[in-house]
Amino acid sequence: MISRIDLRGDALPEGSALRDLLPRAEFDVEAALEKVRPICEDVRHHGAAAVIDYGEKFDGVRLERLRVPAEAIARALAELDPAVRAALEESIRRARLVHRDQRRTTHTTQVVPGGTVTEKWIPVDRVGLYVPGGRAVYPSSVVMNVVPAQEAGVEGIAVSSPPQKEFGGLPHPTILAACALLGVDEVYAAGGAQAIAMFAYGTASTADEPGCEPVNLVTGPGNIFVAAAKRLLKGRIGIDAEAGPTEIAVLADSTADPVHVAADLISQAEHDPMAASVLVTDSPELAEAVEAELKAQVAVARHVEDRIAPALAGKQSAIVLVTDLEDGLKVVDAYGAEHLEIQTADAAALADRVRNAGAVFVGPWAPVSLGDYCAGSNHVLPTGGCACHSSGLSVQSFLRGVHIVDYTRDALADVAHHVVTLAEAEDLPAHGAAIKARFGWKVPESK
Repeated sequence: MISRIDLRGDALPEGSALRDLLPRAEFDVEAALEKVRPICEDVRHHGAAAVIDYGEKFDGVRLERLRVPAEAIARALAELDPAVRAALEESIRRARLVHRDQRRTTHTTQVVPGGTVTEKWIPVDRVGLYVPGGRAVYPSSVVMNVVPAQEAGVEGIAVSSPPQKEFGGLPHPTILAACALLGVDEVYAAGGAQAIAMFAYGTASTADEPGCEPVNLVTGPGNIFVAAAKRLLKGRIGIDAEAGPTEIAVLADSTADPVHVAADLISQAEHDPMAASVLVTDSPELAEAVEAELKAQVAVARHVEDRIAPALAGKQSAIVLVTDLEDGLKVVDAYGAEHLEIQTADAAALADRVRNAGAVFVGPWAPVSLGDYCAGSNHVLPTGGCACHSSGLSVQSFLRGVHIVDYTRDALADVAHHVVTLAEAEDLPAHGAAIKARFGWKVPESK
């Protein structure tokens, strides 16, 4: 059901050599680029008509319009199961608490008397938020994308999610209801690469409906074609990340409950057959107990044949045996998991030493599922080892830091000779001349 990798005994290799020993899903965005390139070009030149054509081709439904009518969004909220509404409202409340505290404030540094640099944080003007809609429905992704954008102060927010044949070509009603709860009324029934291209290039208005204005930034997870479209269009638009298959790594010792560990591994495996579930442990007894629990729990789970079983059996999932927890920590840092659980005797202390992870879940009562919905943290996180250089979605994702430089004549005069010296050292005399021109072409002497 799940393979083993035994790294006990010899000293662990360093860096890329260790990373190469660890399981990882194959996710070749480069190969998908050539498939999405003509789609993006088609949308660029033919706008909404091309997006509608691709919706029919890939999603099996022919739309008359891309924008979801306001009455459909309102109806979705009115018909939402009260328990689901209450859960979404609590998820939103907790996410706002965490993300509101991330908002940066303007700060001014006095470099010298008369010379200041102010860093001002400005939200992007408009964002396109992508919400997947393939094997599962993800209203939680609406929350995780919209809340930080709103807390950052973004004024223009558009959401896109694939059209669903069973719902008359609209996105899933729970996604529409989540948009309504968040006050988002610009929603499009578009998925895949064509949705990312729609955000990048925009669509023209018609007599029947307004077009989609181009956005500055696109965020949100998706399949390999969404990731490829993001890579292709990066530069024209900003992107959060090229999200790959979801991952969980669990670092556990003999004190961990195998029932909990197995359940958590399965929870990520049910996303997708390419999802990665990795256990790193120094306890062979725990490894055996988890294997037994996996068999027992998978036997009564849903989505086994199409998701869970292939995910657990795939090359991206494994139980990794290590000599001790010190080696275990090296392994999980090399792996750089999207989600990392620490289930050890001193979980908090180990968690504090982790360097590479999208999010860290400490102890037996903080499973990844909590973070997916109601911890208050964001679940849009770096995958594929990108946690070694990237962060999850946050308020900062939607802000730009702008430096405002304000110097008086005396403050410039005091440093002018250094500026001229450095300009001449770089063979950029005009840079120095721009300083000299302010002082009658004679560089002031330093005081």
